[in-house]
Amino acid sequence: MSTAGPAPLRVLLLGASGTIGRATARALAARGHAVVGLARRPQQLPAIAGCSWRQADLATPAALDGLDLAAQRFDAVVSCLASRNGAPDDAWAIDHRAHQRVLRAAQQAGISRWLQLSAICVQKPLLAFQHAKLAFEAELQASGLQWTIVRPTAFFKSLSGQVQRVKDGKPFLVFGDGRLTACKPIADEDLADYLATQLVAPASTGRVLPIGGPGPAITPRDQAEMLFGLLGRPLHIRSVPPALMGAICGGLGAAARIVPGLRAKAEFARIGRYYASESMLVWDAAAGRYDAEATPSIGTRTLADHYAALLRGEAQHERGEHAVF
Repeated sequence: MSTAGPAPLRVLLLGASGTIGRATARALAARGHAVVGLARRPQQLPAIAGCSWRQADLATPAALDGLDLAAQRFDAVVSCLASRNGAPDDAWAIDHRAHQRVLRAAQQAGISRWLQLSAICVQKPLLAFQHAKLAFEAELQASGLQWTIVRPTAFFKSLSGQVQRVKDGKPFLVFGDGRLTACKPIADEDLADYLATQLVAPASTGRVLPIGGPGPAITPRDQAEMLFGLLGRPLHIRSVPPALMGAICGGLGAAARIVPGLRAKAEFARIGRYYASESMLVWDAAAGRYDAEATPSIGTRTLADHYAALLRGEAQHERGEHAVF
């Protein structure tokens, strides 16, 4: 009986320059797939055996001109592409229209497989980038391609914004008592391995897959305790009233109706309020609550490991432009 695994694929990778994009390129190449990654500045990407980089600004309508996807005979598209800051214009340009253009080109080129990295927060869509992601997901599901949508929980980098301030002797900021939300954070490398596995898993076709990292769900207070414990210091937390975010959102929203230039700032405030009040776990609509037990876990890398590496100077984090702290 043959024990050979799935045949290697030729993969078009979108969003190759992001941290998860680079990790996914490595995970795919490690499994023998040939990866062609698209990026605005491919010269800044590291050399990875089995990967090649092509310049393409997918925010522009002419981004795919000259690529000739049909001639390159790709088997699959893997997208780790996402808007840079969540602002409405950028979200619809990247999370929706850029993907839409590549999807049409993939259909014309006869590419049969598409794996989409989304976000677990689209379960309760209140923000522009969430609606943009869902609009594309609906088009992908109706495209006729073999599709899989992966919705991860929080990334380590999104929970690392306060490491330096705490290291500098400042308090860890939490909303309310620090137990309003929870998540199962996942490392880029573990998520990349999961994506590479699901790309060739027949059972994943036509499915939306939520995924989190190892261990139980953790709250912001848990994160603070973890960080101060690693530093060997007493817990020092400062509470931010949740109503404050609501007031900021209300004020900016009202001002944006008068001054259109404030619309992006108003959306950033709404993003901050969302992450301050919503858990990154599977949403049980029938019960009206987030369900940690229903949120799958994978991987071996923990947030505590990541914090320890940051404190030792062995790791760095690239925060998103709309980080709350």
